[in-house]
Formats: sequence, C-alpha cells, structure tokens
Amino acid sequence: MSDPSSCPNRQTVRSAQPGGSDGADRCQVVAPWDWVGVIGTGQSLAVGTLPITSVTQPYGNLKLSLGDAAVPGACENPWDPNLSGLAVVPLVEPVHALQVDYPSPYPLNPFGESPHSAMANELTRLVKALSPGSDYVTVHSLVGESGQGIVELKKRSGSTTGITGRAYAASLFETAAIARLAREAGKTFGVGLILMTHGETDFDNPAYMDELVQLLADYNADLSAITGQSRKIPMYLSQQHALPNGPDSVGKGSLATQVQWRIGIEQAGAFVCTGPKYQYPANEMGDGIHLSATGYQMIGEKAAQIYCERAVLGRDWQPLQPVAVHRSGREVTVRLHVPVPPLRWDGSFGRPATAVWAQGRGFELRTPVARLGIESAVIDGDAVRITASCDLPARGLVVGYAMANQGAQLSNHAMAVRWGQLCDSDPFVGSTSKQANPNYCVSFEVPVP
Repeated sequence: MSDPSSCPNRQTVRSAQPGGSDGADRCQVVAPWDWVGVIGTGQSLAVGTLPITSVTQPYGNLKLSLGDAAVPGACENPWDPNLSGLAVVPLVEPVHALQVDYPSPYPLNPFGESPHSAMANELTRLVKALSPGSDYVTVHSLVGESGQGIVELKKRSGSTTGITGRAYAASLFETAAIARLAREAGKTFGVGLILMTHGETDFDNPAYMDELVQLLADYNADLSAITGQSRKIPMYLSQQHALPNGPDSVGKGSLATQVQWRIGIEQAGAFVCTGPKYQYPANEMGDGIHLSATGYQMIGEKAAQIYCERAVLGRDWQPLQPVAVHRSGREVTVRLHVPVPPLRWDGSFGRPATAVWAQGRGFELRTPVARLGIESAVIDGDAVRITASCDLPARGLVVGYAMANQGAQLSNHAMAVRWGQLCDSDPFVGSTSKQANPNYCVSFEVPVP
C-alpha cells in the first residue's frame, strides 16, 4: 500500500460528495492509462435488470460497440478484434443488445441496467471531486452469463460457439479490440479490474476458491499479454446470500458466501471482498435472488468507491469484517475492522426470524450439531458483545453473522433469507442511485477459541 501522506488530500473518497469542497487539500490524480478497462463477469446479478435508466453518458466513459459483429447466434472463435465495424462509444445501458432467450451468452447477455454505468460514472465523479481538472475514463466489458456457474466463466479449450461458456473468450476479444482502437486513437490502455458478481450456482462447490484463484491467474496472464501491462489486475467480488434457499441444517450454509469473504483475506490484494448484498433493494417480484435496477447501480457505486480508495488513493480498504474473537463466560466478543466508525444497527431491517437468534441482530452461535440461544448483542466501540442464553461449550463453538437461512424473507431486500443489522457510518451516497450506501457487515463464520 502506498503511503497516504504522498497525497496531500486527507479527506477519504468515501466522504467526497459532488461539489462539496470543505477546504481540504486535493490530490493530483493520474490514471495509469488514458483508458482503464473494467471487465464485468458473473451470473444474473452481473448482467442487470429492467428498467434501463442510464441512457446518457455524463463523462467520457466508454464501451465497445460491436456493430455488424453482433451475431445473435453462435459466434466463431476466436472473434476477430480487427473487424472494421468495431468502435468505442459512450457507455450507456444496456452494454450490448438485450437477451432474447435463456441461457443467452455474449454478446446477447445483458438483462438490462447493469452495475457498469453507475460504477464508471461514480468513479469519474469521485476523481473529479478529489482532483479538479483531472479525469478518469473507464472502458467497460460485460461478459457474464445469467444462471451459469464458474465452469462457464473460466478459461476453456475448444469451441465457444455454444449457448454458454463464451465469457472468457469474450473478455480476450473485447480487450484486444479496445487495445487496437486505443492505439489508433493515440491512447494508452490497460485492464484495471475484474468485477465478479457471482456465486449462487456454486454455493456448495468445494473447489470454488481454487477456481476463482485460477480464473484470476489466467486473466492476468492472457490480458497482460494483450495490453503489455505489468500492473496486476485485481478481482473485486461481493457475497451472495440467495442460495441455498431451502431450509438448511446446522452448519450447512453457503460455502461460496464464506469463500467470497475469506479470499480477500487469504489472497489479499489480488482479491477484494466489497461486502455483502443482502442490504440492497429487491426486484418487484421479490424472488429472494435478484435486485432492482437501483440495487444493480448500488453494486457498481460501491465498487467505484472501493476502487477509488484502493487504486486511486492507494489505501488498504477492507470491508466491515471480523478481525478477532474471544470469550468470557457466556459472552463472545467479536472485534471488527470498521471502515467508517462508529458501528451502528440498521433498525429498518427486521430482526432475524430464527427464534434462538432473534436478539442477535444477525449474529449466530452454534456448535456442529446445535444452534445456541442469544440473549443480546451490544455494540462496544469497534466490537460487538454477544451474550448467550446458556452456558457455552468448551470446544466446537462457532460465531457467525448472516450465514444461516432464516426461513423468512426480509421485506424489500433481495437476499431475503440471510441478513443482519450491523453497519458502519459511511455517509457515501451514489450519484446515480441517489441512495445511501454504507458498509454492512460481511457474512462470516469463525471458530471461537
């Protein structure tokens, strides 16, 4: 991490608001390239929903227009990045033509408003607020495939002309095409980020972490070979909370949800967990899986805020997450990393529906075979003290947060069956969604020593 003192601005990006100068010094922001590539992959929560609202581009952010190369049926592989009809155009939604069938891979993969326009525009806004006169142009590729596991997103050998499995090849095709168009325009270009919005299909995949690590390694090798960059490409990923959506037995929650948090710790820097998604607004169907268009925008805005903290300012941003656990009698204390103190409870969220954990506000205590009752959960500085309603076992105790299926749906929020009330005091409000977007506690389980 670079020394924050190298930047004269002491105000964090998360408190910067449009036009809101408070007399603080400003950074001189210099982007690594004229055009910074962002590749969005994943499943349905990556490819958006209706209605589409981001139909104008307020800054200079871009996407690849396929022109006559947008073949609705099977595409030849590899696609030719030198086709004359390809062009960079202002980034608006949808990124490509909307899906007409399911499954429907690239280039007919968008469902509607994706996270990308909101992310791009938020990042540019934040940079301009920090560094008047500066710019930050991102070029976005959307290659995710609705409903598909990582097996369809990773690097493949053989044909990619089927109805799934084009995501990786499409990433290389778009990167090569944009690199060529950048050279022709006299611009520098490199890929700055992989935005991974995924995990529902792989909720119980024991190889999920290894496959994410391999996917990012392949991306770094193959994309860097195209762009010539030496700068490593990180992957940002958020947690999934939708599956499994049926009743779960003790200790049988979502493996993918835990992986999406742990990988940011075990592979720090290469992977960044941007936090949970249970707090975002649901679609009108309330299906317990998908977001509203505003929710998709909020995913993008949070990614932009974190990218600005990490990639622009060089600060080691981490989510609201546990850093230490200890016990005393019937009390378990979880100390947390808090991005913007103080901690607080979001009282607009209902308390969890599992009776023994109703007073836990999202916290859970269990052994490998039983759930243990919670009497109270109390914020104490950067920690939460959880008091059990029974004596705690000497061994096998686990403390968790928003990991168990509650068997009920949280009203108006997409990830309906797993949630908690703990968040920080980040005042960040997205410029596209106009919604407050503080940091909510990640879903986790850790052993209690």
